[in-house]
Amino acid sequence: MASSYDHRAIEAKWQSRWQETGLYRVALDRVPRPYYNLMMFPYPSAEGLHVGNMFAFSGADAHGRFQRMQGFDVFEPIGFDAFGIHSENFALKIGRHPTELIATNVARFRGQLEKLGAQFDWSKTVDTTDPAYYRWTQWLFLTLWKGGFAYRARRNVKWCPQDLTVLADEQVLADSTCERCGALVTERELEQWFLRITAFTERLLANLSGLDWSESTKLLQRHWIGRSQGALLDFPIDDADPLRVFSTRPDTIFGATFMVLAPDHPRTLELTAPERLAEVAAFVAEAARRRIAGQREDENSTRGVALGRDARNPLTGARIPLYTAEYVLSGYGTGAIMAVPAHDQRDHAFAVQYHLAVVEVVSGRDGSGAHVGSGVLVNSAQFDGLGAPDPAREVITAALVEAGFGTPHVTYKLRDWGISRQRYWGPPIPAIHCPNCGVVPVPEEDLPVLLPYIEDFRPLGTGESPLARDPDFLNTTCPNCGGPAKRDTDVSDTFLDSSWYYLRYPSADRDDVPFDRELTRKWLPVTYYDGGNEHAVLHLLYSRFVTMALQQLGFLDFEEPFTQFRAHGMIVMGGAKMSKSRGNVVVPDEYISRFGADAFRLYLLYLGPYQESGNFIDTGINGPYRFVSQLLRLLDRVNAGGVELPESRELARARHRCIRRVTLDTPELKYNTAIAAMMIFVKRLREHEGPIPKVAMETLALLLAPYCPHLAEEIWERLGGDYSVHQQKWPVADESLIADEQVVVVVCINGKKRDQLVVAAGTDASELERQALALPRIQQWLDGKLVRRVVVVPDRQVNLVLTG
Repeated sequence: MASSYDHRAIEAKWQSRWQETGLYRVALDRVPRPYYNLMMFPYPSAEGLHVGNMFAFSGADAHGRFQRMQGFDVFEPIGFDAFGIHSENFALKIGRHPTELIATNVARFRGQLEKLGAQFDWSKTVDTTDPAYYRWTQWLFLTLWKGGFAYRARRNVKWCPQDLTVLADEQVLADSTCERCGALVTERELEQWFLRITAFTERLLANLSGLDWSESTKLLQRHWIGRSQGALLDFPIDDADPLRVFSTRPDTIFGATFMVLAPDHPRTLELTAPERLAEVAAFVAEAARRRIAGQREDENSTRGVALGRDARNPLTGARIPLYTAEYVLSGYGTGAIMAVPAHDQRDHAFAVQYHLAVVEVVSGRDGSGAHVGSGVLVNSAQFDGLGAPDPAREVITAALVEAGFGTPHVTYKLRDWGISRQRYWGPPIPAIHCPNCGVVPVPEEDLPVLLPYIEDFRPLGTGESPLARDPDFLNTTCPNCGGPAKRDTDVSDTFLDSSWYYLRYPSADRDDVPFDRELTRKWLPVTYYDGGNEHAVLHLLYSRFVTMALQQLGFLDFEEPFTQFRAHGMIVMGGAKMSKSRGNVVVPDEYISRFGADAFRLYLLYLGPYQESGNFIDTGINGPYRFVSQLLRLLDRVNAGGVELPESRELARARHRCIRRVTLDTPELKYNTAIAAMMIFVKRLREHEGPIPKVAMETLALLLAPYCPHLAEEIWERLGGDYSVHQQKWPVADESLIADEQVVVVVCINGKKRDQLVVAAGTDASELERQALALPRIQQWLDGKLVRRVVVVPDRQVNLVLTG
């Protein structure tokens, strides 16, 4: 047997064999144990797939291959999320049409993905720019429209002055910049299409508790949905209707010393005293100008002006002056607040600026600022002594309700999803504007509304799409009355394309339906979904909404699209996120060419915990490459001299210990520790004197299959195994061989040995961490220092990484 590792020949051989035999094509309608293994499909940029993509795809593919060897029929499709502003902007930059650019990019991406060696079923791929796909994206829009989940409205919307298009709220970062280009977002008043995601606010929130998703992802969605429990309070105003506010802390009402309306609150000018009207109107106009221009005040702003009128505290009758200020937003609650400066930092800063009273009503304030924590009520009449916020919040709300000034209320931060985009590269929204009939849907039989080829696809910046330049596209007839009409010239948000693609994959070859009902019932919801947390409040939230809407409309039998979701970590370099501006983006082609896809996959998954970050070091791949090279050389020692020797008990124990560790860690995505276990076993084989038992290398081939699929095939074939190693059963550890075995685990601090543990082989990582931290010598070394991170290599080492 040849001992050299010619990765190019081996990987080309097996990729060709897999394609010829259709190993990864799944008979979706016939297989008995469906397992839908999905990874987020990539946006095909001109730069090609980067190392972060390959990290995610390698991890998801390892998961799918492991499940295949557990006996499941794994369906693992891939496609291309090819519409969107990113592609259009790059096309404008280099002077190419996106139609030509995307075709080239998709071809390159496919070539890169094929070299990775993943078990993709290429017979079921999708491309969002293909009319055969976006026909059904347009069908989805019409279905939501007809079902009452899409509507058109004129309102202030987020506008990116660089991309010259509307943004959804979710596409604006916390610092009011565009998540795509970083420009400061402004506002415009435009008529737009919205999807009524708020119809499912409660279900979107409530269902999170039952989802088997990464906790970090669920936390991000909970925060974005933004449920606030409180009360609507009515503050009486002489000679006017009461001013209604929403407060999550009605227990602090006795500390309300002024009230603030947002500048664009509909009652700001109405509640202004005549002698103050000119100044307030000027302030309101200036605030509007600043808002539209994106010149937002920071959260500590004290910019405001008095209205010259008072409200009255509904429980005490005390007069409370009214102000308008930019730190109060019309989009939250009612757009007006009761200000409690003793217990809110922004209210306190405003009160100091305008010399307003500060009244402590929750004990614990030290007099220097606002006390925002808990305590007991003071200066609150008969409610003094109640715990705050609870039970005081409930008791005072009840008192306000009884007096006719309040009602319990829940608000949410989530807003309806604006999908209109004033750009070119996207699916045209299938709506027609008729002067007689109004806005009417394009008949389903006329889908798709094709995106025309336009030479000049530059954004207009006027609130209209470049499609408005094409009279052949723009002018049409009304499907209702037959009179002249115009098409909607906006395209839909690219996140609408990706909100349903998982439904399309099993039915990608069907041109008569968006998704086959029986196949969908059999394969959906997705069994396992792998992706990044950057999509937690965009793609993942939108997909949940679309699934709920389609379920309510009778098209689906389930309301959650992804049974299990795991958020993978991020590959960094030198501790910094990879980006073109930093010049540290790693393109994988050179590494795969030089070291092979198997070594590259192994290196990426060995960098660290899959759901955390890993630091990419250029020379780090050398170790995994040496490891895979050693495996073929070990084959030379199998049956050396033609004699098949029995496996020693010691070697058998080492082999079964490796089986157990890889079996436990792989489905938990602890790929780095599973790989470490295989490396330990290979080291044991290298140190073994004499021939290596065939069963040892057979076991290695099986365990290695999810990680290094080509090399596992090669080893399995050279050992005489039946094709394919990926169709074999996963090995099972013999617990009787390792049950009583004890191992020495070294305990290190910052890489230096400080103590050791003697434990049963296979002791869980969390238990090893607990025992290590409890060691008296370790406690002395720590001496109150903070442990920043704990790295556990089961059966080998616990390393405590300290801060500083």
